[in-house]
Amino acid sequence: MFLFKKCGLKWWQSFVPVLNNYYKGLCANRKKEGKIMAVLEAVMLILEIPILIGQINDSLPTPVLLICILVFIICFIMLVVYDIRISIALCEIFGRSKKWLWLWIPFDSFTAAWWGLSGKFVPNRLATDKDEEAELSGIEAATAGEGLTININERTAKTAFQTNVLLKDIHMNIPKGHMVLLLGGSGAGKTTFLNAVTGYEKADAVITLNGVNIYEEYDSIKYQLGFVPQQELMRGNDTVLKTLSDAADIRLPASMSRREKDERVMEVLETFGLAMLSGTMVEKLSGGQKKRLSIALEFISDPNLFILDEPDSGLDGVVARALFEKLRSIADEGKIVIVITHTPDRVIDLFDDVIVLAKDSSRTGRLAFYGPVECARKYFARGNMEALLRTINQKEEGGEGRADEFIARFSHVVRLMEEGKSCDEAVTEVLASEREVAAS
Repeated sequence: MFLFKKCGLKWWQSFVPVLNNYYKGLCANRKKEGKIMAVLEAVMLILEIPILIGQINDSLPTPVLLICILVFIICFIMLVVYDIRISIALCEIFGRSKKWLWLWIPFDSFTAAWWGLSGKFVPNRLATDKDEEAELSGIEAATAGEGLTININERTAKTAFQTNVLLKDIHMNIPKGHMVLLLGGSGAGKTTFLNAVTGYEKADAVITLNGVNIYEEYDSIKYQLGFVPQQELMRGNDTVLKTLSDAADIRLPASMSRREKDERVMEVLETFGLAMLSGTMVEKLSGGQKKRLSIALEFISDPNLFILDEPDSGLDGVVARALFEKLRSIADEGKIVIVITHTPDRVIDLFDDVIVLAKDSSRTGRLAFYGPVECARKYFARGNMEALLRTINQKEEGGEGRADEFIARFSHVVRLMEEGKSCDEAVTEVLASEREVAAS
């Protein structure tokens, strides 16, 4: 209890069953790990009941009892792993060597009391301290009559413990005909961002496509939004033609005649090079052919905004390149194409712009950059996209932990671009200003 008090928490919180793990995580600035530990211990407590009953009077069937014991053991192992992570973080908070783990793990109550009572152990931050976030840009993107306008103020999610801010302060205009790469490390909010843009999970935001508010007029514009998930959601025992025809019945207006729908199906089959495979069962297609069919299903309604989550997953370089060239041709028809890929550098020449999302110090997804690919290279001083990502990833993820630096810097770039400067000019001016400040 003395350790909790020293960390800025209430002494009695150390005696709250299950939740004391969460509070221990707060002491170590590892809130996420603390939550997981609390959940694991709660599951273990629940499992103890059937295990004890089964051992006392054999009222549980043996398979059920064995499953309960197995889950209990798995939870216990995971609990130990997360306890080690939190103990390591506590050593860092108190400025102590990791050698203290030899006491923390087997004798945590004794070690906590020692650290709490001794004046030699002082934390370098309190559990109540809030990390200083990168400044907000203070500028919203003006709604454009054409293209995609994104103004996300916040996207939050409530948990059993508190309300978490998943995204904040993301503003941009994406012109028609642009193919955009969406980059971000694990947990940076890429999927949350796309769900907010498409209206699948609404945020405190205003999103417009060609001047139409997606949230307010979703029913009238939903078929203008195409989203291709990473997972393939097709029946393997249907033919390519039937799969696409079914999609046409669902996604095309009911006012269209059967002939018009069939003509659209054949047009899309030709577009994606699937006409010769129209009678082939889906399960017989190669990986690249299945990807093309997945894209064709969304393209059937001729959407103006086309979003793809790792369309090249599992494909070799040649097949992936051909797929991205097809997406490039779709963008050249005046569509907006946004793509997530974990191998961006092999096709980066096909993209116009790049969106970079990063977790700030409070673990909120923020906009670290949006602009042309070449401007991104200059802004991050990195020659390729994978190296770029390493600069903003957290240190515990193998990165350089510079997300806040680039988020704050981009707010200055945005202000200069609002004055009419190009991305390249704005980045050049901001970098020059930073060098002058550093020199002085």
